[in-house]
Amino acid sequence: MKKRRSYLQKKLYVLVMVCLVPLTIMIVYLLILLNQFSDRYNAITDNITVANTYSINFKEDLDYMMYIIIVNMERAEEIMGTRKPHTMIEEANKDFQKLYHLTDSEYGRSQISGILKCLTTLDDRVGEIEEDALVSGAYDENMERLDLNIRVLTDLIQDRIQEYIYVETTHLEKLRAEIHSDVSTVLRTCILIFTVILFGALLFSRKIMSGITEPIRRLSEVTKQAGSGDFAVRAEEDSDDEMAVLNTSFNQMVEKIGQLVEDIRVEQINLRQSELRVLQAQINPHFLYNTLDSIIWLAESGQKDQVVQMVSSLSDFFRTTLSKGRDYITLHEEEMHIRSYLQIQQFRYRDILDYSIRIPQQMASYPILKLTLQPLVENALYHGIKNKRGRGHIEVIGREEEDRLVLSVRDDGIGMSAERLSHVRALICGDEMDEENPSGFGLFNVNQRLQLNYGTSYGLEIESIYGEGTTILAVIPKKT
Repeated sequence: MKKRRSYLQKKLYVLVMVCLVPLTIMIVYLLILLNQFSDRYNAITDNITVANTYSINFKEDLDYMMYIIIVNMERAEEIMGTRKPHTMIEEANKDFQKLYHLTDSEYGRSQISGILKCLTTLDDRVGEIEEDALVSGAYDENMERLDLNIRVLTDLIQDRIQEYIYVETTHLEKLRAEIHSDVSTVLRTCILIFTVILFGALLFSRKIMSGITEPIRRLSEVTKQAGSGDFAVRAEEDSDDEMAVLNTSFNQMVEKIGQLVEDIRVEQINLRQSELRVLQAQINPHFLYNTLDSIIWLAESGQKDQVVQMVSSLSDFFRTTLSKGRDYITLHEEEMHIRSYLQIQQFRYRDILDYSIRIPQQMASYPILKLTLQPLVENALYHGIKNKRGRGHIEVIGREEEDRLVLSVRDDGIGMSAERLSHVRALICGDEMDEENPSGFGLFNVNQRLQLNYGTSYGLEIESIYGEGTTILAVIPKKT
């Protein structure tokens, strides 16, 4: 399929044609004129060359041959060889007939016409002398004929040849003057044409440049507006060239960016809502009521030290939960948060709960999204340990892997079947929604917050074996 030329290409082709066509016509005209001058000049010089040949040798050769014939006719052929007077006259007659047809000037042609007549008469006189040369006693008469007929005719031919050469030379000078005049005219014409071409090219190129730069300027202005945050701006689509394609693409891009910005805004709102729901899940009446009830029971039992420890743990727990409104806290602060939570829960579930936290000291200063581990620990307690008969253990471990941190929360509780594990994984990824299942919904909130803040390559991973326990990994980037 033949590729269609673009609109700008067509404009540039027109600009090139505006410059090239007149220049090509001018060059062709100059070449034709030069060729004509060259042909005329060569023809005149050729004519002069031929005439000069006969002007130099013809008279002397013919006079000498006729003298030999008169003086010694018997040995004339031996002396002259193949050169005969009639042959010379015949050759001259052919050459001057050609010159007659090649000569342009009337005066030159009249001189050649006279030369041809003289050659005809000369041929007749040569014949008469040759006949009389065979008769003895006609020497004096033939010498007189040589002087009066032959030499007079050759002198006349010589003079006419010189006159012809003069005429052609004059014509050559006139041709030179014509060439000079024509060259001057051509130069003036070329200057005029070049000026017109230059002026036309400047006007046309200015129009083309304006047709290119003006749409670019307008597109630049709307691009600045879009760069300042105005995604409602649109470029004009009032042409059918490449700029229209750019404007259309720009409009589509701005529209998509506006949609993405709106999506990000909605995601931020959802993120904040998710954080709020997580916070609300932590500060729930049941947890606070049960904790306060345990504190009252300890106070009534006179266990003051444990009351102080419980109140201190509860204070630390809520202090970390609030964190002065910060989204990120250090891993050490997150560790203290879950430690306070587990201390409180251990007072309530001292018969079934043991825990251990092993996070290396060198990881303490790494920042982490607040409330990342506490929901995982709570999930391990309520859906792992409490559903198991007997005592259970929750283990929190932190380790570094290249450019990321891996935090694992493992319990040796009841675990999950393969079907239940698949369902929970779908809930975490958001492929399924079941708000009635607090375990899946809490893990979904944590995973969504991690991916919204760190990217989709981070988040939660879960493994579980029924009857053995569950392990949840929180993978986040290692940042200073």
